[in-house]
Order: sequence, then C-alpha cells, then structure tokens
Amino acid sequence: VQLQASGGGLVQAGGSLRLTCAASGNIFSLNAMGWYRQAPGKQRELVATIRNDGSTNYADAVKGRFTILRDNAKNTVHLQMNVLKPEDTGVYYCNLRSTLIPTLPDYWGQGTQVTVSS
Repeated sequence: VQLQASGGGLVQAGGSLRLTCAASGNIFSLNAMGWYRQAPGKQRELVATIRNDGSTNYADAVKGRFTILRDNAKNTVHLQMNVLKPEDTGVYYCNLRSTLIPTLPDYWGQGTQVTVSS
C-alpha cells in the first residue's frame, strides 16, 4: 500500500488550500481515509476522516471550514481547507485504515507542509 499526498503550501490567513491523497496497492479492506496533522511540538491529531460509505468525521477545530471528499473509483481523498488560520499550520498526513478489521495496520503518507501566515 502506498499513499501519495500533495497540495500543501504557504497561504495567508483566510485563504484556501486543497490537499489530495492517492492510494495504491492492495487496499480492498482499508475502508477509511483521512487526514491528520502535526504542529511543531505537538502530537499528531485528527483533522477529518471519510469512509467508503461516505460517512465523515471532523475535528471540532475545522468543522465548517474544511471538507473531506472521496473518489472511490480513483482511491483518492481530498481535503478542501477554507478560511485557514495560523493555528492550522503543520504537517498534514494522509491516513488509510480499516474500521472493519482492527488487526490491519494503519498506512501513512509522507506528509505535506501547510503554513498559514497571519
């Protein structure tokens, strides 16, 4: 399984960015894709996840500003980030896992930097 993330960058507060993660390999049982982020000196935290049935979960800090979208045919997930704030700065990691078979490992992308200037 491989995850390829893209779309990070530098943006001013109030701006928008769109992250994309493409999954490849044997992902048949891995039904949940999502994004996590890690700010300097902090632990990695959930941003948003989406299952292949379309159900979503968002961190309270991003609700109403971020939208996670999934293209099952292309095994791709997007994170549309609007009204960005400096506290959204961090490395964003794509995640792929199974909510059906707990013994399967999580898979992580390489991380993409998002920097929001004030």
